[in-house]
Amino acid sequence: MSPAKKVLFYCRECGNEMTKWAGQCPACKNWNTIVEAPDNYRSKKTSKGTVAVIRPTSERKSLSEVSTDEELRIDTKINELNRVLGGGIVRGSLVLVGGDPGIGKSTLLLQMCRELSGNDGSVLYVSGEESLRQIKLRADRIGSFSDTLKLLCETDIDEIVSQTEEMKPDVLVIDSIQTMCKADVESAAGSVSQVREITQVLLRLAKEKNIAVFIIGHVTKEGTVAGPRMLEHMVDTVLYFEGDNNSLYRILRAVKNRFGSTNEIGVFEMVQSGLREVPNPSEHMLAGMPENEPGSVVTSVMEGTRPILAEVQALVCQTNFNMPRRTAAGTDYNRVNLLMAVMEKHLGLHFSSCDAYINVAGGMRIVDPSLDLAIILALYSGYANIPLTKKTIVFGEVGLTGEVRSVSQIPARVSEAKKLGYERVILPEAGIGALKTAGIGFSGIELIGIQNIRELKKLMQG
Repeated sequence: MSPAKKVLFYCRECGNEMTKWAGQCPACKNWNTIVEAPDNYRSKKTSKGTVAVIRPTSERKSLSEVSTDEELRIDTKINELNRVLGGGIVRGSLVLVGGDPGIGKSTLLLQMCRELSGNDGSVLYVSGEESLRQIKLRADRIGSFSDTLKLLCETDIDEIVSQTEEMKPDVLVIDSIQTMCKADVESAAGSVSQVREITQVLLRLAKEKNIAVFIIGHVTKEGTVAGPRMLEHMVDTVLYFEGDNNSLYRILRAVKNRFGSTNEIGVFEMVQSGLREVPNPSEHMLAGMPENEPGSVVTSVMEGTRPILAEVQALVCQTNFNMPRRTAAGTDYNRVNLLMAVMEKHLGLHFSSCDAYINVAGGMRIVDPSLDLAIILALYSGYANIPLTKKTIVFGEVGLTGEVRSVSQIPARVSEAKKLGYERVILPEAGIGALKTAGIGFSGIELIGIQNIRELKKLMQG
């Protein structure tokens, strides 16, 4: 006599497992979410919850048997996208693209599909949000498409998998995962359980069929991808498309990448025909910059391996209130307050009676610590009403004692400044020593090294 079958129940919302049914899940406290697990239900308990287990499709190998040959990548013909992906699309990878509504996620991936299909690659674009006619109208603005691009309007993931296995495309695009549903999961499309189960199906499809899968995901008010946090852990790459709907520029940023760096960004400009690459962001960031104006300073920051010149603006004025106002746009507000305290301590400035506003022009948000010196110089220039000398850039990290610390990739920063016609660079003294040690010299550009922010005061007054 065969042993009795063990019945397992699980919560559709959080994945919590139990041996008997209950009206309320003891883990997430939701009602009527406990269902009986099907026969093919497999899971694994971890310290962070319940995750799916994918049955391995390859043999066990020792470390010495693993090939270290470079992974063959698919060229998207979009240099900015290739940069963020680490050199192109890796076959069998699962990529999540998130961003605010209307920011251009679908447009970017449709342009990618256009380039791939025109390069004799087969692409399947699945949309659960738009009709075929709507996709056609958007495609007409972008340009002509090859017949190797196939469109499918479907929300049933089982039907999508069936069509994909029949077509065997090189790239599959899902727009968006919140609109997809799985018939045997008893919850609405976009719920935690639906998103989790569908991602597992797509992950298995990508790995077993060696298909590169791109998933478009909606974001919440906090700016994170809607659905379980597990979603970002399951995929190979997470890309965020950032920007303001009122601005022309968009930034594609990698926050997770198993096949490349997470520091790279791609810059695009929204135009009538779609998204246009911006190969030289520095030139665009400095367009329209005023000359000989107090409080305006140019700095050089690094985004991955790319140096970008940006303008830091500071407005310091007398306040009529007991509590002075502080505002920071494009950088960390708390960092600005800290730097102002350092200036009060070591430069003898009194900001307690002044409002202070800091802005990084161009709409880009910068977290590079080399921005510190530019913020301090912009605040001092605005406070003393002394403009900075023309054709000068400033970068360096500032400590609490007022010391100016060296930053990374100084040769790349100085080279970018020289390329755009800048004649003077104010940088950490230790950075000049590093340039000399490496045997790198820059003729035609003046390098001014400083060790403490007190030297900035002498430099501005001299």
